[in-house]
Amino acid sequence: MGWTAQDIPDQSGRTAVVTGANSGLGYVTARELARKGARVVLACRSEARGRDAGERLVAEVPGAVAGVERLDLGDLGSVREFADRLPYERLDLLVNNAGVMAPPYGRTADGFETQFGVNHLGHFALTGLLLPALLATPGARVVTVSSVLHTLANIDIHDLNSEHGYRRWIAYGRSKTANLLFTHELARRLAGLGTGLVAAAAHPGYAATNLQTAGPRAEGRRVAERLMEAGNRVFAQSAEEGALPTLYAATAADVRPDSFFGPSFAMWRGGPARSRRAPWTLDDEAAVRLWDASVRLTGVDFRALKA
Repeated sequence: MGWTAQDIPDQSGRTAVVTGANSGLGYVTARELARKGARVVLACRSEARGRDAGERLVAEVPGAVAGVERLDLGDLGSVREFADRLPYERLDLLVNNAGVMAPPYGRTADGFETQFGVNHLGHFALTGLLLPALLATPGARVVTVSSVLHTLANIDIHDLNSEHGYRRWIAYGRSKTANLLFTHELARRLAGLGTGLVAAAAHPGYAATNLQTAGPRAEGRRVAERLMEAGNRVFAQSAEEGALPTLYAATAADVRPDSFFGPSFAMWRGGPARSRRAPWTLDDEAAVRLWDASVRLTGVDFRALKA
């Protein structure tokens, strides 16, 4: 039998922030960490849905310590407010889980293409702002959730915001490639400092969550929504199974910097295992260029890495 949530080591005394924790993979991740004793912060764009999720989590895990904080990754002001509100000087785990998938073209509050802005830049800024607390905590980790669909496209460093043409699935693939390039470069910079902070990544394979149906539902594309729902029923694994690679990356003892975990069977379903990744996600030069562009766009310079 493969690795399951029952194999998560004791998390007592640890504090974890999970973005997008009101539903799907993020909720399962927060719940299972809490079940093992972690104090969890559910970072959610909707305060109402976040509160509902927090109440549901405590009902499912009696005695769980779970807080809810508003975080809109599409608004850098909200990201800074969240980091300023967080009352912990030490942080054991940051799970960059939240995301959007293939919406129509749009822009964030700061003017970035929505998928690049939410999936990458928001998490880039959040990680940089929480980095002092992570560096102050022995054994801390940053886990960023990418996707097998990163294989759809490499980033275009000259058109990060898809201003010269927008194809929703290509833009999604680029944002998920950006997640892996960010993890790659963060791991490299941390290694240069000799810290114990580990940056790793994971993907859920094909997991049944509301991520697939949110875009078509918002646009009123009922046929597309029903097709996604059917795909979730027939082909996808559950959110509980889809969260296992993230939980493994967050807690297992053998996780190394820049590791990438996903389902064991064809990167699609099954227990967590080391996952293949597109070669461009290991491109040092591209990772540095994306990092520099992200610093310029967000104004978050990761100064803790320069100390």
